Amino acid sequence: MVDKLIEQHGRRLYGLCRTLCANPVDADDLYQETWLKVIRKMDLYNSSYEFEGWLTRICVNIYRDNWRRKRIGLFFDGFATQEIKDAVMENVAATDKPDDHEPQDAVNQLPEKLRITVLLYYFRDMDINQTAQALGIPPGTVKSRLNTAKKMLKEMLKNEIEL
Repeated sequence: MVDKLIEQHGRRLYGLCRTLCANPVDADDLYQETWLKVIRKMDLYNSSYEFEGWLTRICVNIYRDNWRRKRIGLFFDGFATQEIKDAVMENVAATDKPDDHEPQDAVNQLPEKLRITVLLYYFRDMDINQTAQALGIPPGTVKSRLNTAKKMLKEMLKNEIEL
């Protein structure tokens, strides 16, 4: 059964992993971790939902968990609360400027929650509802994040492209 799922969804999942990760080795690890978790949690899958949305959500959650661990490991935790640390980290990510004004580089400079939303919606061709399901957030939040991301990208690229 898993072989059939991998055959049906593996290529698209690997594309998502490559989109999320900075290098192929991390993408390979994410791909394998995702399938291992799918195998372990298969009994929790609700067949009334699309399998690809469930698979995408697992992948994105694993990516987020790994990203948080890396981020926490890189910095001394001198912040009073996790909320303060998250706010500082998002502001730092939001103020970084892309080096060569390429759209993909600009997307990579977005705060993580906006970047993932943009990647799923625009680069993985998911609609608002599929993106919301994959991220576990309401459709209105997806729309809001996309709008915020567009504004930030427009500012970053300053007339380089017409969004």
